[in-house]
Amino acid sequence: MLGELLSKSPLAKAYPNLLVGTESSDDAAVYRINDEQAIVATTDFFLPIVDDAYDFGRIAATNAISDVYAMGGTPIFALALLGLPLGKLPVEAGQQILAGGQAVCAAAGIPIAGGHSIDNPEPIYGLVAIGLVHPSRVKRNNRAQADDVLILGKGIGVGIMGAALKKGELREKAYQQMIAVTTQLNTPGIALSALPGVHALTDVTGFGLLGHLHEICRGSKLRAELRYAEIPVLSAAVHLAQAGYVTGASERNWASVGPHTKLPADFAEWQRKLLCDPQTSGGLLVACDRATAPRVLEIFKAEGFATACEIGTLSAGEPNIHIT
Repeated sequence: MLGELLSKSPLAKAYPNLLVGTESSDDAAVYRINDEQAIVATTDFFLPIVDDAYDFGRIAATNAISDVYAMGGTPIFALALLGLPLGKLPVEAGQQILAGGQAVCAAAGIPIAGGHSIDNPEPIYGLVAIGLVHPSRVKRNNRAQADDVLILGKGIGVGIMGAALKKGELREKAYQQMIAVTTQLNTPGIALSALPGVHALTDVTGFGLLGHLHEICRGSKLRAELRYAEIPVLSAAVHLAQAGYVTGASERNWASVGPHTKLPADFAEWQRKLLCDPQTSGGLLVACDRATAPRVLEIFKAEGFATACEIGTLSAGEPNIHIT
């Protein structure tokens, strides 16, 4: 649907300084100012995925800023986007949402310099996030190369945990795990931008691991082999997935990427749903050459991403995904 909506949009070719537009389904727009600087601009907002207003603000802000990091950029400021049902929620709830977003921006070292608010039937919150990057260090999602290895920065399973939360079935320890992963800023993207051996970069969000990996494959015209046993999964998500918790977006994601994916004959339904699980503020997915992979993992580990690991490889071939 998104592809159809954008099919008649003007191409970036008409604007030579627009380095990244809508053509590659990338994480943010990038516009060159001069030979040393380019602006990274993105926006993201959504409905609450948790009940706590402060946590909602933190998650939404982290998720929005992630797209700047995913392009190799350094965030410099943000604008807030807020919708509240006036007369239905107390002012304090809106204040807590904003405070959560401000806390994350403070951790990222940036101000919220303004924004826009509306009266809306349901609460929504997010950011316009602005960053800077050297034009030669922009990391796109369509520049991967054959023989690259794939590294994932965070565990998957946030959507499944959110589905359990909505039904009152997520335990406190699992909730805290969910909050910890969704509010962890993808700061390694800044250091990764300086590595020539990092060829492609994206973050895993609403289209799930398979959906965002397929964007890399399709844009780079490469085949992926994904080793399921090595994919980091949030511990609570495995049990919940086996118990049948799933989001509707997972099935929509599979409808899109399924024709391009080959699963093992004994692959369980819950495992497939986990790979298509929509993530909020998910991890960075890196395609880099073999020699650079140890340095990439060092950067992740040094910045607190303990579960970051290699999950597969890319090779010449049809842009499909093979799970082993």
